[in-house]
Amino acid sequence: MSQPNILIFMVDQLNGTLFPDGPADWLHAPNLKKLAAKSVRFQNAYTASPLCAPGRASFMTGQLPSRTRVYDNAAEFASDIPTYAHHLRRAGYQTCLSGKMHFVGPDQLHGFEERLTTDIYPPDFGWTPDYRKPGERIDWWYHNMSSVTESGVAEISNQMEYDDEVAYNATRKVYDLARGKDDRPWSLTVSFTHPHDPYVARKKYWDLYEDCEHLLPEVPAMPYEEHDAHAKRIFDANDWRSFNITEEDIKRSRRAYFANISYLDDKIGEVIEALESTRQEAIIMFVSDHGDMLGDRGLWFKMCFYEGSARVPFMVSSPDLEPQLVKEPVSNIDFTPTLCDLANVSLDEVLPWTDGESLIPYAKGEVRTTPVAMEYAAEASYAPLVSLRYGKWKYNRCALDADQLFDMENDPHELTNLADDPAHAGTLQTLRAKSDDRWDLDRFDADVRQSQARRWVVYESLRNGAYFPWDYQPLLKASERYMRNHMDLNVVEENARFPRGE
Repeated sequence: MSQPNILIFMVDQLNGTLFPDGPADWLHAPNLKKLAAKSVRFQNAYTASPLCAPGRASFMTGQLPSRTRVYDNAAEFASDIPTYAHHLRRAGYQTCLSGKMHFVGPDQLHGFEERLTTDIYPPDFGWTPDYRKPGERIDWWYHNMSSVTESGVAEISNQMEYDDEVAYNATRKVYDLARGKDDRPWSLTVSFTHPHDPYVARKKYWDLYEDCEHLLPEVPAMPYEEHDAHAKRIFDANDWRSFNITEEDIKRSRRAYFANISYLDDKIGEVIEALESTRQEAIIMFVSDHGDMLGDRGLWFKMCFYEGSARVPFMVSSPDLEPQLVKEPVSNIDFTPTLCDLANVSLDEVLPWTDGESLIPYAKGEVRTTPVAMEYAAEASYAPLVSLRYGKWKYNRCALDADQLFDMENDPHELTNLADDPAHAGTLQTLRAKSDDRWDLDRFDADVRQSQARRWVVYESLRNGAYFPWDYQPLLKASERYMRNHMDLNVVEENARFPRGE
């Protein structure tokens, strides 16, 4: 069986509604548009959970947070859960990660043989929410609206410094792979933190959107009282009452966000250029962990099941797949089964515990009949929320709240909740039954509370006295780089060159 090389691009908080068929026409993203033209584009792809760590653990395993137990951004990702990096490495691949994956816990590799950077966010239990204290804001790490009010131009930021490093290391790794020192097939994951807020961008990208017609959201802000119960909790968690969000703030934030898509496009282009210039071939996959509401309805960031937060771009470029647009709802928990299908790697041993499914049949014309599932049990929630996207319907449920039922074909902005409409009682009953088959919400809630309570004890104890962090330290042996006197200069120069002898 063939084992193709695989190049995976993951980005952070990229709103999938901006990718109706690859990047929207008005986005300045030539590299992503070129990739889209030769890819299967999944128009209605969803996150497994609209938050970084839970969404990423699900993406890497094909399992929902209720299985991985990665409920929030401070829940440990257990080492005994196989990821796509484990599956590929077991099948003979060299596996490498450059960038963010928001692993929490002492295992900072999860199957990757090599990791080129540290992470941008902490790997310990410090960001643990607490369902025992509903409504409590933990100010030092919760989102607030300063990302919106302080948006604009910056030539360097914490996140730019990180993604510059991610792209540099990934590009260098692509050149190193071309040198052929290891004859195994390779899988390289390049994971950026943009366009995640704060909404600041370099001027060269900011200037691209001076005359952009999309600087205001399609659904304007609503009064607090008109929002659903969970949206109100998000507003409260984001400390909205302490900020006065103006129309100019909104335009500036969205402009910077779009600019950072163009920044990402350049970084992705650098890696692809290295791949092409070294004459290597690879399957290329592009996905995000979750989206961003971008001011739609007055909401920002993620943490909910509305389209801006929950929908993600998802593209697969493979010589075995005809480029096309697939409109069937899919999930980023389908990523790992799809990737392993493309790599001819069997998942038979873990299929009973896998929530995702390979998307190759849907890329070849089959119609999906299974629902797409989402979960959320992190900050701004007081109990777990679950969602099913099934055909044209989206059904949201929480033990604390009224049900939500949206007709996504006729109401794409999710403005009319049909759950109490007698004309749709049959649909509601069907989706509630499917939800009951999948989730025991009382058990889910108890599991989350147990996890949170344990972590609060462990974190507080580990911060008392000497602290040993779990942060990943990239290995860099200076004595093995470039030319050293235990090496033969002729061999060093020959092995470092690509191509050789031309």
